[in-house]
Amino acid sequence: QVQLVESGGGLVQAGGSLRLSCAASGRTLYSYVMGWFRQAPGKEREFVAAINWNADSTSYADSVKGRFTISRDLTKNTVNLQMNSLKPEETAVYYCAASRGVVATAMQSNFDYWGQGTQVTVSS
Repeated sequence: QVQLVESGGGLVQAGGSLRLSCAASGRTLYSYVMGWFRQAPGKEREFVAAINWNADSTSYADSVKGRFTISRDLTKNTVNLQMNSLKPEETAVYYCAASRGVVATAMQSNFDYWGQGTQVTVSS
């Protein structure tokens, strides 16, 4: 079993930056694909970014390419999401997820473990 805990959310002005972190316990994330998803009020949860186990493959939603960067630190068992140039419409709860697969996938159904989420609010 893998427990995931997100941190780093908060309130930021449009154009600002935040760095989200996801810490795992219960098992090392060494072999897992890790992903970030978000859910805005009244909307379905959507894919943001994913990274494979050794970080040589990443995937991003088109809307965040060039602004967000996913990374992982196997020694610390963490995954991070650096978010720059944030927009008000990116206000959402951001979730970390872990997949036993091998491909940095955007498919939510491929992810086996989920965190509780961290709120990101971008003010205009």
